Amino acid sequence: MEIKLLEVLSGGMLLRLHEAKVIKDRRHHLRTYPNCFVAKEIIDWLIEHKEASDRDTSIKIMQKLLDQSIIHHVCDEHKEFKDMKLFYRFRKDDGTFPLDSEAKVFMRGQRIYEKLMNTENTLLQTREEEGVTYERTLVASEFIDWLLQEGEMPTREETEQLGRRLLEHGIIQHVSNKHHFVDGGLLYQFRMNFRRRRRLMELLNERCRSIPENHDSPFCLRKQGSEGGNTSFLSVSPTKEIKVVSAVRRSSMSSSCGSSGYYSSSPTLSSSPPVLCNPKSVLKRQVSPEELQTPGGPYIKKTFTIVGDAVGWGFVVRGSKPCHIQAVDPGGPAAAAGMKVCQFVVAVNGMNVLNLDYRTVSSLILTGPRTVVMEVMEEADY
Repeated sequence: MEIKLLEVLSGGMLLRLHEAKVIKDRRHHLRTYPNCFVAKEIIDWLIEHKEASDRDTSIKIMQKLLDQSIIHHVCDEHKEFKDMKLFYRFRKDDGTFPLDSEAKVFMRGQRIYEKLMNTENTLLQTREEEGVTYERTLVASEFIDWLLQEGEMPTREETEQLGRRLLEHGIIQHVSNKHHFVDGGLLYQFRMNFRRRRRLMELLNERCRSIPENHDSPFCLRKQGSEGGNTSFLSVSPTKEIKVVSAVRRSSMSSSCGSSGYYSSSPTLSSSPPVLCNPKSVLKRQVSPEELQTPGGPYIKKTFTIVGDAVGWGFVVRGSKPCHIQAVDPGGPAAAAGMKVCQFVVAVNGMNVLNLDYRTVSSLILTGPRTVVMEVMEEADY
């Protein structure tokens, strides 16, 4: 379940439709269908309230909600949303909304956020950490005290675990993205403004997370927001020279680059000469897992907590046993956390991946939480 879809669902659309009487009990063939809406009427409502520009766009928006099991036909007979007098219902209104772990954490975070906003307290304040001033911050220990007081968790240890889940699902973050959530004096902020009503048109810009089929392609964990057919990603060579690499937005699993994950090039780099889509590995030589783990060897371990932003994490993984960092977006979350090219990936969210290839590692990251904790190893004199 995508967070944006949940934000639309819980951010006011359902309430607005009830208030406008678009959702109500309806009768058809002597049978009453509670809390449902007519497809044709909701399309009228979307256009009238400028949530969609035309009927075709409205149908696409509602089809997105239907595909993600947020709405369904009252008799589950229609899998395509049609501009007709058919009855549909929000699953939240009939108790059939699928609450997976991400949805539960998201809704828990929303409830905590609203409780904080509606309670007179001094938890959210402008504070300073490492010489930098941040607005609307929470001190971890004070936040835990408050959560315990509000009965969110029975013990301090469990409350700290709740804070870690909120961070891992991108609801809160350390102010400089350097630390996971820990009980202490570090500062954290809410990453989401749950009170901002999202435009339904944003649903149509969601991109599916998929794994490339081409084994030679680099895999970039940073999604591009443009709708254009062509784009590019930044590849960092061993000389640290930045090049623009041409790519084609994936339209099928057999496309030339085989990847829907990439990040767009900076406008200042657009005049750089293009190179091949699959650049040469940045490694001088492949290193085995045994060599990396040899006691007293030249490699040191580092741990990064990377909080994905709206377009991804900002790095490319390539190779196998172990895979390595092929490229890093200079302006992305991974670079901000300290990630560099040529580092070998040791673990992802606590799971050892030394003997896995880049496709498996990519899958672990893409199917996991928005916040990823990565252990890497690099040469000590790197």
